[in-house]
Amino acid sequence: MNHSFWEQDTFINSIDVAIIGGGIVGLSAAIHLKMDKPDLRVVILEQGVILSGASLRNAGFACFGSPTELIADLETRSANEVFTLVEERLKGLQQLRKLLGDSAIEYDATGGFEVFDDEHIFESAGKHLPEFNKHLQQVTGIKETYKVNDGKIASSGFKGFTHLIEIGGEAQINTGKMMQALMLKATNLGVIILNGVKLLRHRDHENGVALTTSWEALEAKRVLFATNGYTSALLDNVDVKPARAQVLITSPIKELKIKGNFHYDRGYYYFRNVGDRVLFGGGRNLDFEKETTTEAEITPKIQAALEKILAERILPAEKYTIENRWSGIMGIGDTKSPIVDKLSPHVFCAVRMGGMGLALGTSTGKDAAKLVLKSL
Repeated sequence: MNHSFWEQDTFINSIDVAIIGGGIVGLSAAIHLKMDKPDLRVVILEQGVILSGASLRNAGFACFGSPTELIADLETRSANEVFTLVEERLKGLQQLRKLLGDSAIEYDATGGFEVFDDEHIFESAGKHLPEFNKHLQQVTGIKETYKVNDGKIASSGFKGFTHLIEIGGEAQINTGKMMQALMLKATNLGVIILNGVKLLRHRDHENGVALTTSWEALEAKRVLFATNGYTSALLDNVDVKPARAQVLITSPIKELKIKGNFHYDRGYYYFRNVGDRVLFGGGRNLDFEKETTTEAEITPKIQAALEKILAERILPAEKYTIENRWSGIMGIGDTKSPIVDKLSPHVFCAVRMGGMGLALGTSTGKDAAKLVLKSL
């Protein structure tokens, strides 16, 4: 392909840092690189026309961990590891808010809730609440971060849920507005974002990295992979595998009673209000094998399960239609902590958000930027 002088001079030549992936992590890393070193030429390669990963397809939960999630984590990790990760999620959310401002992301401190229909699981969660609250008080500033609030079941119009635990400090954001604000901040700082450009392969050499893309061959001094759920297709020996999450959203519901973030069945299901609509997602546990994929499709099995729970338990007395369905690809691994690592003298990665990209993405991108800057 023939390129003009302007294309070569502005977009192709002299790339200091190429970031693969234009989601929360990639944009946050680019922003912090430019804030620390304004003269760096930072280019983001994003394979989607807008975005292809989970950053623009998540539910917009500003959350840090439901009681049953923490209980499950404590079965395989030490208490120090579990609560350190919770603290990192909370600090990450604070960094996101500081970076963009609450109004830009439509931050709404609605609180979070976990609903139960299994007495044994609820009793187990209840026994852990004093311990959890003790650990989290210094972080959240709330005396009882978790507390039983069964009265909200009836006031929300639910049917079939027997108990509810309120989670203080959780909130909702507008995912679309958040990504728009990140993109705007990055471009205002001089970051170049190339959408619809897919990385096909890369080759590390003495002076940098050669990138073969669907658009053009590029050269960069440093490359940062911020590819999360798509990482395994590009990098070997990095503990990240894809996990698809399916979602649906209803038509507007007059005088909707539901407000806040809700977690159900150990976090495998989640729902919230989006204005006067209900967004409902999850069900990956119904078919782990098929949901371990980078194909952003929806399946009849999981969509039918979502519709059934929505109609019977969440909105049993309401009339509505399903207006939209979609899926997003998360990046998970054997542990839930993000990977920020130097893979070679010129190649780095910041991946594996574990389904908590909204909480961890900004801080992970900042950490990755620091690591890359040390090598320049």
